[in-house]
Amino acid sequence: MVLEQFEHQINHNGASAVTQSLASRPTVVRKKFAKPPVKVACLACRASRTRCDGQDPCNNCLSKKRKCSYLPSKRGGPRQKKKPPVLAEDTVRQDGVNHQAIAPISPDFDDCMSSQSSPLNSANSKTAAAIFGQIDVLSAPGAGLRSLDFSSDVQSMFAGLFVPNDDSSSHAQMEPTPSSSSTSLQTVVRTYGSEHQILNAYYDFVHDYFPILPPRTAPPIVDYPLEGAGSFTESPSEEPVLVYRPRSPLSLAISAVLALVPHPNDPEPLSPSSIIRRRTYAHTFAQLATSSIESDCELHASSTKASEALSNARPLIDRESFHPQAPVELESILALLVLAVYEYTQRGNLLKMRLRADQALAIALDMSLQSLGNEYDGFAEARRRAWWMTYYCVLQVSIVSTTPLSIIANNPQFTTPYPRFPADPDGWSVLMQSQQVLVSATQYVIDLKECISTRADMSYIYERMQQLDAWASNVLARSNAPPQPSQPIFNGAMTERTTAQGIRAISRIKLSSAQIKIHRFRAFSDIPIFLKKHCDLTVANSINSVPKSASKTSERSEEISNIGCCSKLDQFQQRSPSEYTPSSTSSLPSKYQALPQYSFVNEFPYSCPHSARACLKASLVISQMFQNLPIPQPLTESGTPPQVLQLLPQNQYPRTMPSFACCLMQGSYALLMVYHKTRVDNLVLPGLGSAQASHPSNQFNEEFRQALERIIAAVTNYAVSSEALNGMKGDRGSISDDV
Repeated sequence: MVLEQFEHQINHNGASAVTQSLASRPTVVRKKFAKPPVKVACLACRASRTRCDGQDPCNNCLSKKRKCSYLPSKRGGPRQKKKPPVLAEDTVRQDGVNHQAIAPISPDFDDCMSSQSSPLNSANSKTAAAIFGQIDVLSAPGAGLRSLDFSSDVQSMFAGLFVPNDDSSSHAQMEPTPSSSSTSLQTVVRTYGSEHQILNAYYDFVHDYFPILPPRTAPPIVDYPLEGAGSFTESPSEEPVLVYRPRSPLSLAISAVLALVPHPNDPEPLSPSSIIRRRTYAHTFAQLATSSIESDCELHASSTKASEALSNARPLIDRESFHPQAPVELESILALLVLAVYEYTQRGNLLKMRLRADQALAIALDMSLQSLGNEYDGFAEARRRAWWMTYYCVLQVSIVSTTPLSIIANNPQFTTPYPRFPADPDGWSVLMQSQQVLVSATQYVIDLKECISTRADMSYIYERMQQLDAWASNVLARSNAPPQPSQPIFNGAMTERTTAQGIRAISRIKLSSAQIKIHRFRAFSDIPIFLKKHCDLTVANSINSVPKSASKTSERSEEISNIGCCSKLDQFQQRSPSEYTPSSTSSLPSKYQALPQYSFVNEFPYSCPHSARACLKASLVISQMFQNLPIPQPLTESGTPPQVLQLLPQNQYPRTMPSFACCLMQGSYALLMVYHKTRVDNLVLPGLGSAQASHPSNQFNEEFRQALERIIAAVTNYAVSSEALNGMKGDRGSISDDV
């Protein structure tokens, strides 16, 4: 084509426009490398995009005194031009795709049913699933969570940080607001270069709160996450580059949780760019884990001979196990459990949480994990933990969503023995019983609200309240008993001493939350104080949240003060535990005896002061136990804490897997209601830090302040690595002005 144009130009002008001879033309000399590039560069050079000499160790790592390691590269071939953006609904993930560069996942709802469907679903089915998810009650943000899938306040929070990626946009507009740090510093995300390092990080950051795997089989190693995920000069939401892609769905799911923990070398871990970067990497790992689970569950015969698919057993997975004492076929179940908590605490999506937990339950039942015997082999502990943690998560879905159970909690067919902590043989039994008490208390709240709204017979409620209170007190006494190790603790088993202590604290938190749910209505009549929906607590701005008689602001304080709760704080503190017995009468004046808007309250088996004292004691236990939960303390190469801890709240790494965060809201509700009643009854707010510290009221004010500070500190710590919990942390507008 160019030749034809050249000949046409000659014919048109009658002479050639080129007057220079070939010899006189300037020649372009291309500069060549002194040495050809190496075929495989080390991980550090690949991450920093610097030239590597291919030595072991390379000169760059030697000069910078850093670890040098190699992994085979999957990159290669000619560079391809960037394709135009494709909508998430039209994207189909195929096997064999190069996963080194993975497009960011849009926060749509098109993958809400991915755990139950094939990657080849049509666009119509995805649209139908999205519509179903939007009308389902679980798809909306719930339990006081901030949803990253549907919430608009998150987008407005970071409005202006990013602009469309076109030529008319200046590069400076795409950058987040720079801080005092140099804009050339790198934004790092916690990712790892091998399965062994991911497993070690799991024990550092996850195992103490969510022990889905057996104990360590090897001593802890130095926590060494990779560096060089990106830079401040690039958009934080750019497509992630995975230097190493985990092989197992479990290691991928764990990587999603680990990516949310700030990197030890992150200069600004709480900046918007770092938060968005961690979120993008975490969601990428979660999406890859979901795809890997589908691949593990795929029957290979169905793709060739569909008629023979049903006659085949479960597919055999040809992959090295992630944990040497956990069979590879359990990894999909364990990954789904991790993803269920991820969807709840990070994405704020209760529907996806239920989908993940239900799919894990289906696989576990298909493998008959619920009816294992007492035989003990190398994989027995892993199978027991896989079943009971699945059971735990299914019940947790019902607790946080305040919905009926999808299984029978005390099904006699669930005969699998409990797992065991060498340092605390009864720890697993206490945890599962506390979960059963809490889910039963949640169902009690559902039944109570139903009876109140339908004006049904309350005799069942009264009887159920007594049974639950006795059950919770019995299990709480067991949880307070010191553990009795069944055998001496050696080597790897010693690492679960901290895990056992954490599980005991979680059990006490759950039991105390159950006690608040049991006594909350009798003590406070569920008077709403929160402006947002938190778990099963009533919302302050709901239509039926307060009686009609309390519609006027001038009458509201008097109406609340007439609720049968407690008159003076010292009546709480000066009573001995022996006085905490059921009673249908009270020594309080007659105006505190009953709730004017409810005629059935005198029939409750417990007096209002007794229920208020129970809620107060339980809330104090919750605040203390959250403070006692272990803090991640990974090993460092120098033995000194990383500098990033100085930039995090309380100078601590965030705890992970807060699936029981609703208990924080139950405890804060009880504390605020008791404090409010004290304020109303005393008419004035006693000054905090008064010189009369010995006065019971001043003593309670100080204890209340410390308990509330512990709860706020716990939520703040969790919110660093669990964005959805920011909805619980809230601000001053989260509490009604009446409190």
